[in-house]
Amino acid sequence: MRTGITTAPVITMQMPPEPDEKSFYEELLSALQAPVKHGHTAGQLRRSCRDLMGFMGARMLVIDEVHSLLAGTYRQQRVMLNTLRFLANDLRIPLVCAGTADAKRALMTDQQLADRFEAAELSPWRNDEPFCRFLATYQAMLPLRKRSDLLAAPVRQSIIDLSEGITVRIARLIESLAIEAIRSGKEKIDEESLSTIPFPAPLLSMTESKESPTLT
Repeated sequence: MRTGITTAPVITMQMPPEPDEKSFYEELLSALQAPVKHGHTAGQLRRSCRDLMGFMGARMLVIDEVHSLLAGTYRQQRVMLNTLRFLANDLRIPLVCAGTADAKRALMTDQQLADRFEAAELSPWRNDEPFCRFLATYQAMLPLRKRSDLLAAPVRQSIIDLSEGITVRIARLIESLAIEAIRSGKEKIDEESLSTIPFPAPLLSMTESKESPTLT
């Protein structure tokens, strides 16, 4: 850290829900922990972001929820794609864009920008050593008074089976297990927990329609 200046090699932000250039730079300023002056124009906000990222030694910009680009009008999408290309050119830092499968579709509408990205899809977890390390990290963070058994082989496999290896589903499942462990006074998660917990309604992505919908 230099005197009076906080360094931040990696800046993380979210694409605003209604993508436009001004909202984007306001989100970026918030990520930089800088005050946002809502009366400023998009150009003024852009200069502030460029200057701050340079002062802070930013070497990478991570933008989540990039699929939100598709929520904008055609003109807004073009402006935002130009904004991303401008930042990459001006700051000469890599951009990491994360999101759903629609994020790739959003970026593909600008061929020059798409050519700068490599696509990497996160595959579901498998019951292997990396998954054990993931669960070990999660287990250490649980606000329970007793040590849980997330790393036990039957528990690991049950978590994989119930979540299909999707990270957000695993997090939701463990959260539900932890809440029930606190409510019951058990204060830990084990194999028995997975068979007795009253599960909340499944996530929309986990539901499958086995029959064609009937219109009434």
